[in-house]
Amino acid sequence: MLYLTTEKVRKSAVMLKPIKLTLLFCLTSLMTYAHISTKEKNALLAIYNATQGDYWTQSWDLESDVSTWQGLTIENNSVVAIDLSFNNLSGTLPIEIGHLHNLQTLNLFRNNISGVIPLSIGNLKQLEILNIAFNKLEGELPETIGQLMSLVNLELFMNNINGSLPASIGNLSKLEKLALFNNQLNGAIPAEIGNLSLLKEIYLSSNDLSGKIPSSIQNLTVLEKLSLFDNKLFGAIPSGLGKLARLQELILSDNLLYGIVPSELAELKSIKVLMLNNNQVKGDFANLERKLPQGVQFEYRNLDKMKNSVLATND
Repeated sequence: MLYLTTEKVRKSAVMLKPIKLTLLFCLTSLMTYAHISTKEKNALLAIYNATQGDYWTQSWDLESDVSTWQGLTIENNSVVAIDLSFNNLSGTLPIEIGHLHNLQTLNLFRNNISGVIPLSIGNLKQLEILNIAFNKLEGELPETIGQLMSLVNLELFMNNINGSLPASIGNLSKLEKLALFNNQLNGAIPAEIGNLSLLKEIYLSSNDLSGKIPSSIQNLTVLEKLSLFDNKLFGAIPSGLGKLARLQELILSDNLLYGIVPSELAELKSIKVLMLNNNQVKGDFANLERKLPQGVQFEYRNLDKMKNSVLATND
């Protein structure tokens, strides 16, 4: 009787083994395949179709599971990151991109994307990194960009973006880096930029910006780099810039700035690069240079013919 009982237990164990293996396989399959919402998948397909996905350097196999698609990061059944940089995307960005509500990173650097940034970009409330630099974007920055309340890095340099910087940019309270150089932006730098208390880097050079440098920039106490060269900014250099104790680079060359160079710039104890050349700024530059930290790269002479030959008049 004991032998029969033992034999039954052994046979039961043998029979259960395939069942356990099957369950393990099913569990592994569930863990492997992504189950994003239909809305998110449709948004991805819209991006694929609108940017000529068949011709990407690394394309997506639309018959395969989304988890196998190059450049996606999926967490908790949601797309949280898209990195399709250097991937030969062309065409435009679809409005459906705004359906990726959990997206934290969108990196489309160095492609051939044209057209405008869709208004729906403002729906990406979780977005922390937006990099569409080195493309062929055009049109104006949408006002809705100011709705990206989680944004830390905004990099749209080397495009053909025109129009003015929207005042709503002052709502990006978590922004640390603003890089929009080499575009066709015009108009004044909005005073609201002074609201961005966490901003460390501003790159707005090589645009067509005009007006005065907003005095509100002095509120950016953690600012390390301010690059505004090659624009049409005029007026005096704000003396408040001297309050920026962490500022390492201040580049204002090739503008229409005039007036007396503020002596407060000597208070920039962290400064490494100070470039004021090719403007109409005057003052005791030799004395300022003596007061700056040792080893600073300081340029103030107008050695070359000024790009901006039409000088602004004092107001």
